[in-house]
Amino acid sequence: MFRYFPTNYVWNLSVDLALEMGAKIGEIEEMCAPLLEVSKQGDDAGTRLFMQSWVAMADKLCGLAAEDEAQGRLLSAGDKLNRAATYLITAERMQAHGSDGRATLYARFQEVFRKGVRLAKENCERVEIPYGDARIAGLYVRAEGVSGPAPILVQVNGLDSTKEMKYRVGLPRMLAKRGIASLIIDQPGTGEALRLHGMTARYDSEVWASRVVDWLEGRADVDPKRIGLEGVSLGGYYCPRAVAFEPRFAMGVVWGANHNWGEVQKRRLAREGERPVPHYWDHVRWVWGAHDMDEFMAIAEKVTLDGVLDRIRVPFLVTHGEADKQIPLEYAHRSYEQLVNSPKRELKIFTPREGGIQHSSFDNSDNAANYIADWVAETLGGRIA
Repeated sequence: MFRYFPTNYVWNLSVDLALEMGAKIGEIEEMCAPLLEVSKQGDDAGTRLFMQSWVAMADKLCGLAAEDEAQGRLLSAGDKLNRAATYLITAERMQAHGSDGRATLYARFQEVFRKGVRLAKENCERVEIPYGDARIAGLYVRAEGVSGPAPILVQVNGLDSTKEMKYRVGLPRMLAKRGIASLIIDQPGTGEALRLHGMTARYDSEVWASRVVDWLEGRADVDPKRIGLEGVSLGGYYCPRAVAFEPRFAMGVVWGANHNWGEVQKRRLAREGERPVPHYWDHVRWVWGAHDMDEFMAIAEKVTLDGVLDRIRVPFLVTHGEADKQIPLEYAHRSYEQLVNSPKRELKIFTPREGGIQHSSFDNSDNAANYIADWVAETLGGRIA
């Protein structure tokens, strides 16, 4: 794990995630050097200074991109805007719920991200999926070198990630080369669903996951018999739960097992383990729509896979980092052991030899993502060479 801030896991997590999304080390140095002292005051203190420093770099990159665009150098402009978007979402993610300027910052991030993707001519299309009276936003990445309907992997967020973050880490690009399409969504409780539409998380993830499958079944470029589901971090709960109760999924993958998230909350109250974001308890109450801690803990009790996984009758891959400081490694073993009816179950623990040993491999994602992409391709009928 790259530790720019020696005493602050949460801030280091944000830096490492940004690097995995394409941040440049020189820009990291420029943004983070002024923050070293304030980082020693804990997770919550100094988050506005963090925002100001990272937004300043995004401003600079947007200015440089405008100069490129004026000269017709659109690919170069797109590249700079893509990094600017990464810095904006990193800054936004660090802020407290309801803090001044957060909503405006998220809106700007969305604008910069979309323009960067367009100018860089990336294989990435924004889509919207009907969900009751609302819609779930997603990013659709087409399979490469496939004629006719392609297999697809739906990818869902954890507690605090967004579809754009997951897209930038690179699994969709790896899958596309293997002939697998991707749909990365902001499910209820994350990204646009939470920030723009007030859709809070729900433990019965099959409700929204089934609507996604309905939508995919209506696309001519998707093979409805080869729809898989992947979840990262808290998605390591959402994904198995949805696969267990939605039989149309052909396989599942968790990138970081999250077998009993409710139990994790009790450990965090006891100051055991690390947290993913500053202002943690305010954040989780916002995500789950809880008015106070008692209500939140009552909801969290339901977020467990005990008594659920024996319903899964399709191939399933459980992955976990050996040195995960947020979610205990024992949960990966528990999930694997309870997949008793999966015809092809596998447990992969990422070790120092291949890297990716931290939570959901945020310390070094490429080898882990390639492993997952190969397993998905082998399972859904893609290609690995």
